Amino acid sequence: MRLGLAANRLHHATRDAGLFRWLRACAPAIRELGLELHAVGRTHDAIVRAGLLAGHPGLKRYPYGRDGGLMRLVAEVVGMPGEDRTLDGAIYLIDPVDPSSVFPEAVALKRQCVIHGKPFISTVASACDWIENERIHAGLDPDPAADRFHAFESQTLALIAHDAMKPQMLAFAAEHFDVLSRFARRVGTGTTGQRLNEMAWSRGWPQDRPWVDRFQSGPMGGDAQIADLVLQRQCQRVVFFEDPHVARQHEADIQLLERAVTTVTDAAVCITSPAMAARWMAAVRRRAALRRC
Repeated sequence: MRLGLAANRLHHATRDAGLFRWLRACAPAIRELGLELHAVGRTHDAIVRAGLLAGHPGLKRYPYGRDGGLMRLVAEVVGMPGEDRTLDGAIYLIDPVDPSSVFPEAVALKRQCVIHGKPFISTVASACDWIENERIHAGLDPDPAADRFHAFESQTLALIAHDAMKPQMLAFAAEHFDVLSRFARRVGTGTTGQRLNEMAWSRGWPQDRPWVDRFQSGPMGGDAQIADLVLQRQCQRVVFFEDPHVARQHEADIQLLERAVTTVTDAAVCITSPAMAARWMAAVRRRAALRRC
C-alpha cells in the first residue's frame, strides 16, 4: 500500500510534534504492513533528521511543496495512466492556521481522495486509528494501545451528510446500527439527524428519545455547533459524507468543522467518505471478534 505523506511545519517543528508522535506510536506497524510513505520534501527530511523509520525502504522522497511535491501527490491519488504511479490515499497532517493548508493543491488532495474513495487523513488521531484498522485487515492481532479508539461507550459520534450523500449515510447507519448504537451519544445536523432518528425508531429504538441529538441544519449553523463540541473535546469521531462535486453556500461552515478537527489533532478522528466508513466498520467488527477469542 502506498500513501502520500505531508505535514505542515507545526507537525514537525519540534521533537514532540504531531508527525513524530504518530511515527513513534505506529512505526512498528508501518514496517509490519510494508507501508510505502511517499513524503513531500520537508516532511521527508524531518523524518530522516529525527532518526525515525531508519532503513525502511518504503519511505520515498518527493520534491518540496514549492517545487510541486504536493501537486504530484494529487495527480498520483488520481493515478497516472500507463505509469506505476498510483497512491492509495494520503496523510496530510494539517495546521489549521498555516496558509498552505488552503492552497489549491492542499484542497485538491482531499477532494480527489474523497472522489476516488481513498483515505484522506488529516489528524494524528485519524492516522493512528487508520493504522490499527489496516493492521486488523492484514490479519494482525489488535494493538492494546489502540483500544482508546474503540471505547465507543464513552465517546460521541457526529454523523453528517450533504444532500446528495444522505441516502448513503442512512444506508451506512442502518447496516451498522448495532455498532453505532454503542456510542454514548450521536449528534447530527438538521435533516440528516431527523432521518437517522426515523430510521432508528423503525429499528426499535425507544420512540421517546432520539437516537441522534439534532443540531441546526448546516446552512443555519449546525456545522459550527458540532465544531464547538469537537473543540471542547466532547466529540471524538466525525463521519462526514461530503459531496465534492457541489459548491455550497455554507462552505465556510464546513471548513470551520474541518478546521476544528485538525485543531484537536490528537483527540478527533475524521472519516470523509462512504468507502472509508465501510472499511472502518469492517475493521471494528473484526477487531471485536478477535478480542473475544
